[in-house]
Amino acid sequence: MAGVIDTSEFRKGLKIEIDGEPFEIVEFQHVKPGKGSAFVRTSIRSLTSGRVLQPTFKSGDKVGRPDIEEKEMQYLYKQGDDYYFMDNKTYDQTFLGEKVLGEQKSFLKENVNASVLFFNGKALGVSLPNSVDLKVVKCDPGARGDTVSGATKPAVLETGYQVNVPLFINEGDVLKIDTRDGKYLTRVGTAG
Repeated sequence: MAGVIDTSEFRKGLKIEIDGEPFEIVEFQHVKPGKGSAFVRTSIRSLTSGRVLQPTFKSGDKVGRPDIEEKEMQYLYKQGDDYYFMDNKTYDQTFLGEKVLGEQKSFLKENVNASVLFFNGKALGVSLPNSVDLKVVKCDPGARGDTVSGATKPAVLETGYQVNVPLFINEGDVLKIDTRDGKYLTRVGTAG
């Protein structure tokens, strides 16, 4: 534990340590009731197990600051259910399991840089850039004259992820995909 954090410093995404386990604050709310002292309602997610807890802290309570390190690493390859990353400076390699990555595995393309989170030397998770460029490998052609506003069709990307795209997208196009919600943002390259 590398220090303490007061409840007044709570914010979404803040990493805290409770009973030797690292957590990330998902949501929080400062409450000042008419009677009694103020408190903070939180929703926190364990960085090791993924479980979500909803503890309440009294105003002024202190929690631990976890010994967490973020390293810029490059995604190399997948072997079985493990995804391998390499440190860009030391060339050390580490891996994360498919279960730990969750939906983020859908946006991992070889040679993509990501921030890998370490707690006490063990890899816990990965933070991807806000968007990635992925190629369309399977997509139905758009019908000529089909110009309904906002119409979409499914497209399969090079990672196997399926996303709804506008009708003008074709196989071979390169798309910018938002890694936070998995939605299509724009076309950055065309087939041909």
